[in-house]
Amino acid sequence: MKFKLKPIEKKWILYDIGNSAFALLISTIMPIYFNYLAGDAGISEVNYLAYWGYATSAATVIVAVLGPLLGTVSDAAGRKKKIFMIALLAGALGCVFLGFMQSWIWFLLLFVFAKSAYSLSLVIYDSMLTDITSEERMDEVSAQGYAWGYIGSCVPFICSLLLVLFYDKVGISMQTAMGISFFLVAVWWIALTVPLLKSYRQTHSRKPTVHAGQSGVQRLGQIVSELRKDKKVLFFLAAFFFYIDGVYTIIDMATAYGTALGLDTTGLLLALLLTQIVAFPAALLFGKISRKVSASRLILVCISAYFLIALYGIGLHRQYQFWILAVCVGCFQGAVQSMSRSYYAKIIPAEKSGEYFGIYDICGKGASFMGTILVSAVSQITGSVNLGVGALSVMFLAGFFLFLKADKTEKSEEEQENPGVLFQQPGLGQ
Repeated sequence: MKFKLKPIEKKWILYDIGNSAFALLISTIMPIYFNYLAGDAGISEVNYLAYWGYATSAATVIVAVLGPLLGTVSDAAGRKKKIFMIALLAGALGCVFLGFMQSWIWFLLLFVFAKSAYSLSLVIYDSMLTDITSEERMDEVSAQGYAWGYIGSCVPFICSLLLVLFYDKVGISMQTAMGISFFLVAVWWIALTVPLLKSYRQTHSRKPTVHAGQSGVQRLGQIVSELRKDKKVLFFLAAFFFYIDGVYTIIDMATAYGTALGLDTTGLLLALLLTQIVAFPAALLFGKISRKVSASRLILVCISAYFLIALYGIGLHRQYQFWILAVCVGCFQGAVQSMSRSYYAKIIPAEKSGEYFGIYDICGKGASFMGTILVSAVSQITGSVNLGVGALSVMFLAGFFLFLKADKTEKSEEEQENPGVLFQQPGLGQ
């Protein structure tokens, strides 16, 4: 039976298409512009990569602190859309003003602000999944969100890429080309969010309190206490903390990594465009497979693939090797993100989705400072960018075994709730 999206699901997916343009800008064109600014200031390639990694880490630490608090406050009736809109506008405005920065230090500071706002908007956006669809549809709706996000974001990216590569042909400076590119992405991001803002209704919520901030802090403490008792969610978050950190680090630092290796800029950008194109059918395919294969098994497949990708990065020195890396990442990038999001949405209370997804983003986007710091530190200590990327394999290994523990815990809880299942055999007791 063909899977058909409902109108509200389509509008929710549109935000994936909108914000993915900014995510792609962060991982492709922004590092190149920062390299241009840093080069003018006489910063070495190794330090350039390290500074970019540290800035990315700073943004994720901010999300780790604010994400759970905003997620908790957003669970009160009528607040989710308002908080979402504030984060969206802050991120989009930050994106626009990045194009005016001429100092590498100010560029990094504004980058931290814009990326933090973008990530905070995703805390609320991810929690909307429980409001816009049913549990049995979550895997495929989540997969379609990432899939269309990857392919849709190629539209503003290609326009920006043409401007950056051929700015001299149209008689403008590189900085002007960058400014126009950042503006196009911001407009795209906001425009594709409008349908969701008009139609979204918060169906799961808690009663609002007078002192929202104080209540948010108190609820956050209660959630942490609840997590200690819910081993299934706790072990999943521990696993997610490690493996998704590695995934986001590869996404955030791919262009900076290739640039530090001295690879051709045009080739790098085209390779990353290929990643987006490959990720589209791959994410859709994993969504269809999820009808017959559990999300937990698909997540384990993706983690294993990323472990091998990190090891492959150790020996990467040539352009064609980066293209191979780009294709491999594209095959599993959307799948591991979408399956993780829907898996988590199904094991948490729907009325507490905001606060639980706030914790989710601590262990996800808020935890990716570990990966970027690991790559940056190992690169500086060893003098090898390749070894820095290879170090990420440790994070995928830890994530794999912790997820096995989470999956085992979930099955044990199901068996305790339905003890008869242990003694049923095919053809008996029917």
